Amino acid sequence: MEEMEEELKCPVCGSFYREPIILPCSHSLCLACARNILVQTPDSESPQSRRASGISDYDYLDLDKMSLYSEADSGYGSYGGFASAPTTPCQKSPNGVRVFPPAMPPPQPHHHSSGALLLPSGARNSCITCPQCHRSLILDERGLRGFAKNRVLEGVIERYQQSKASALKCQLCEKSPKEATVMCEQCDVFYCEPCRLRCHPPRGPLAKHRLVPPAQGRVSRRLSPRKISTCTDHELENHSMYCVQCKMPVCYQCLEEGKHSNHEVKALGAMWKLHKSQLSQALNGLSDRAKEAKEFLVQLRNMVQQIQENSVEFEACLVAQCDALIDALNRRKVQLLSRVNKEHEHKLKVVRDQISHCTVKLRQTTGLMEYCLEVIKENDPSGFLQISDALIRRVHLTEDQWGKGTLTPRMTTDFDLNLDSAPLLQSIHQLDFVQMKVPCLVPAPPILQMEECCTQNNSATLSWKQPPLSMVQAEGYILELDDGNGGQFREVFVGKETMCTVDGLHFNSTYNARVKAFNKAGVSQYSKTLVLQTSEVAWFAFDPGSAHSDIIFSNDNMTVTCNSYDDRVVLGKTGFSKGIHYWELTIDRYDNHPDPAFGVARIEVMKDVMLGKDDKAWAMYVDNNRSWFMHNNSHTNSVPLMIGDSSSGSCQPGNHLSRKKPRPLSVGCPGLRHSASFKSALSKPISTRFPSLDFIPYRGTEGGITKGATVGVVLDFTRRTLTFCINEEQQGPVAFENMEGLFFPAVSLNRNVQVTLHTGLPIPEFYTSRGALQP
Repeated sequence: MEEMEEELKCPVCGSFYREPIILPCSHSLCLACARNILVQTPDSESPQSRRASGISDYDYLDLDKMSLYSEADSGYGSYGGFASAPTTPCQKSPNGVRVFPPAMPPPQPHHHSSGALLLPSGARNSCITCPQCHRSLILDERGLRGFAKNRVLEGVIERYQQSKASALKCQLCEKSPKEATVMCEQCDVFYCEPCRLRCHPPRGPLAKHRLVPPAQGRVSRRLSPRKISTCTDHELENHSMYCVQCKMPVCYQCLEEGKHSNHEVKALGAMWKLHKSQLSQALNGLSDRAKEAKEFLVQLRNMVQQIQENSVEFEACLVAQCDALIDALNRRKVQLLSRVNKEHEHKLKVVRDQISHCTVKLRQTTGLMEYCLEVIKENDPSGFLQISDALIRRVHLTEDQWGKGTLTPRMTTDFDLNLDSAPLLQSIHQLDFVQMKVPCLVPAPPILQMEECCTQNNSATLSWKQPPLSMVQAEGYILELDDGNGGQFREVFVGKETMCTVDGLHFNSTYNARVKAFNKAGVSQYSKTLVLQTSEVAWFAFDPGSAHSDIIFSNDNMTVTCNSYDDRVVLGKTGFSKGIHYWELTIDRYDNHPDPAFGVARIEVMKDVMLGKDDKAWAMYVDNNRSWFMHNNSHTNSVPLMIGDSSSGSCQPGNHLSRKKPRPLSVGCPGLRHSASFKSALSKPISTRFPSLDFIPYRGTEGGITKGATVGVVLDFTRRTLTFCINEEQQGPVAFENMEGLFFPAVSLNRNVQVTLHTGLPIPEFYTSRGALQP
């Protein structure tokens, strides 16, 4: 607690505060010191005249122009607002703060014949200037009684003095206080025996006072109840509320009839707890800075030893080289060693100066922290709130002073000198030191910033930084991820940035990530490994960037239609290559029985034809009655139409894709139904019996779509299959097998269709309960 002592001393007298009062600027003064630095001001600046002009009694911010002195004056000061005010010499306190002598006694009033007291026309009021922030304030009619007492500071000082003093000292000895022998409970003063006989005789009015041993007096003083805080404006009233606007405790009379009547007020206890919490939070940040400063001091002290060791090593190397050159080097050896010693002394001086500066600042910071912790221990809400705002500001200001550059060494431990011995034999007289370039040191391992690392869908964002005390700069970073199955790491990013987002990861997978730094000297060790978990299900929308220009988007890219009569393709934003995924599309509009197609595709799929026409798409196209599976313009897992089946649902791919309705088999084959071979071909596929036909009709799967229908797509990489459903019922067998690689959800439609995408859905019950139907 020794570092806290400066916080407990008055800036005027340099001693521990005695009866401290709180100025409006939040600084404290001894009551006696405040009396000593009062300065008289003309009556025209009285509180009454200032109230008449609308200036607040505590509007000291506007009085800076009338400051009693400046920081560059010669030691004399006067009230700058009036030339008639006499100048008075000032003295300096032990802290170096200028102190004004006691003000001249006020002029004596004259008695009027009527009995009233008259003041001379030159009557004056008092002005006080804070010796720390130099802000001036004109006192009102209450004088110094208008300032609140800093009871919290008194309590902290009392505890500090008790902790420092092994034996209680007399409080009345002028020089070298003797050990106290008694304490008067009524006077609340410790006496040695000579002072007791001189100042507290056992006769007269003092005979009834109770004298106790010092130790008992210390306990009784410690256990005595804390004085209840009273209002400075209404001395008989206790503080009960807190004025938010004025930032001070007030009583109920201040709210009823005082200047706080229209101000926002809150409960005293609630604000006490709130400010204690704010001060504690501010102290946490400052504590971290102090911890870093202590570590930094250890590093600086280690640097001194390293500089010593490096100096010895460098000198030994230099002497060895000089001895090898024999007489030719002797004339230069002294000069070169002198250069090394100067560099050595310069480095030591810089590091020691920084140690000294940092030590002083750390001591001040530690003192402030200990003082704040002692203040937090106080149980006086109003007293605490009187100083809490100032302490919070000081803590934040002190924390800011430990900002960038403060904890960075100003000097390296290495000697940036290199002896060039190549041309020595030819030009010994030109021998000199050459400056080294950058020290060849490998950077420290980066630190992953956990609070900024996250995953979204199948993307992962990682952030890292260099260690705060690292002196070696990194030229770039290498980010590595494994394959999501605990396999080997692979590089996914190389560059100077300290944040990277990796897309295209597997859903519902666990990845391990690590990063390392590099520069010209080499590569650092890896950072700690970070474990990342991607989403179990996919949330995505349609991708306007890759869609055909005829596609129209709405509903945050979740709903699409088209402005063309031809089929146009649109893809989802997210691609899949692992796991089981399910999404649905609802039919919002379905006019004139078109054939929209649903499925998956590669990123390079054709966008101006129906989905499934090329080898980059796997789709189910559907009308109001049936559905068909198609890939690379060929039907897959569809039932060929048998001879004699003249259902209007049969079709040939080419005609159907060109918007021609399916036709009966008898069309274009007159007499076929009555031919001799017709009966024998009833049970065989038409392609085997009539190879001259230019199409292969397919029956398709019963069940089509209407407005309001739902089409579901199940992409299962564990079975490598693609399955479809309509209105939660599986549509036909498994549509496609051997699905491997990266696939994107895809839809093709024209202007007669509008669909809405639904993602993040669980696997449907028909697929999980009984499994997909096999072809």
